[in-house]
Amino acid sequence: MSTVVFDISMSLDGFITASGQTSADPLGAGGERLHGWLSSGDGRDLDVLETGVGSAGAVITGRRNFEQALPWWGADGPTGAVRLPVFVVCSEPPAGVPDGSVYTFVTDGITSALHQAREAAGGRVVCVMGGAETARSYLAAGLVDELSIHLVPVELGAGTRLFDAVVQTPAATHLRLRIR
Repeated sequence: MSTVVFDISMSLDGFITASGQTSADPLGAGGERLHGWLSSGDGRDLDVLETGVGSAGAVITGRRNFEQALPWWGADGPTGAVRLPVFVVCSEPPAGVPDGSVYTFVTDGITSALHQAREAAGGRVVCVMGGAETARSYLAAGLVDELSIHLVPVELGAGTRLFDAVVQTPAATHLRLRIR
């Protein structure tokens, strides 16, 4: 059975997007810094990316994340030329999906999306990549086997937090997570 890995970049202060999100700036003002490691030039960052993509067999995301990222992903999805199948959890499939794309829209819940993704992954890793609501749903249901958090050395100060249980003081950001 496929391992389910939740994979995301997060700021030191617990945000996965900055404030001020728009369709032109889906990660918010300055939020793109969360993905700076993808093009850092450090071979270790590239190894992390290649290992993640190389072990994956399918991706799950939410509709909002899909809609915000589609201009960058295009028909090939977040894995580019690798073209892994992407299962989008939504209440209704969107219009305007590129022809020949890798997307499957799942309208009957996160468990169904996971079942379909596991089947498509053929024993390889299923990567849950967000957005926050989708990630929280999978975590709360106990459907995630591993967390892969790329903790980026920036503070965004505001935006979308991944975890509600965050206490931030000038001295530290405190996360307390219950594993089910």
